[in-house]
Amino acid sequence: MDLAAFANRLRKNQRHWHKWAQRRHITCYRLYDRDIPDFPLAIDWYEGQVHAQVFARKGVEPLSEAVERQIGGSICEILDISEDQLAFKTRQRQRGLAQYEKTGGCDRPTQVHEGGLRFEVDLHSYLDTGLFLDHRNTRATVRERSAGRRMLNLFAYTGSFSVYAAAGGALATTSVDLSNTYQAWCGRNLALNGFSGTEHERVREDVFTYLERALRERRLFGVIVLDPPSFSNSKKMLDTLDVQRDHQRLIEACLQLLTPTGELFFSTNRRRFKLAQALADHPGCEEITRQTTPDDFKRHPLHRCWIFRQS
Repeated sequence: MDLAAFANRLRKNQRHWHKWAQRRHITCYRLYDRDIPDFPLAIDWYEGQVHAQVFARKGVEPLSEAVERQIGGSICEILDISEDQLAFKTRQRQRGLAQYEKTGGCDRPTQVHEGGLRFEVDLHSYLDTGLFLDHRNTRATVRERSAGRRMLNLFAYTGSFSVYAAAGGALATTSVDLSNTYQAWCGRNLALNGFSGTEHERVREDVFTYLERALRERRLFGVIVLDPPSFSNSKKMLDTLDVQRDHQRLIEACLQLLTPTGELFFSTNRRRFKLAQALADHPGCEEITRQTTPDDFKRHPLHRCWIFRQS
């Protein structure tokens, strides 16, 4: 294992992506994404803090603790940060909501900036940080499309899409998620940006249940964001969620809540996901993955994204 090769690549990447980000006023971005097979890491920069994930590979022995310490030392040296500024994790293939569960690390929330907005992140306590950097472009698109519209954010997580919609002039936002933890986090993100009024509603409810209720109540939205986990068997849910199995049902329900000129954004990070043929044939369906994948994630794109409009 050539640690010098990894160090050289990270140093080169740091110079390139730092200049790229400066030109675009981006302060949180991906620095390294499994560039060298022997070093299967993703390394993200969060305004002076670093989030590093080692990806476990099927049939390949995991990196030893000694090697991980060496890699961590190289990251700190090259990026000129202290050990305390580095969150180093091993990412197994996840089932259910494991990516949202506590890792055992201490709560260490901090604030970062994106698109002129502020967000709370926690690089240490959970597998994910609270802000998915690969959806930077998607959030910007949602902001552009939200002026004068009511916005619905399903599987809202920490509410970043809701914040962007509010910043774009949405008349109101509704953020639906089952987790008390993430509903509170969503509320803090909205408040950080001055969006704490009653027009920004947070609903702790199963998404399927909410969709049924919203249809009964004849609610309509001009923008809907549907970004479900790949799989969930949360005890709080009425049933399991499998995005491959359930996406058609979810999308068709959302389309019934869409205004005649509205837009539904659907995304998934499910590997080998296949959109149902009936949806692919929908005249209002357009895949926009190329536009929503930022340059710093094009080496290993993490999501696919579509817009649906009424036919």
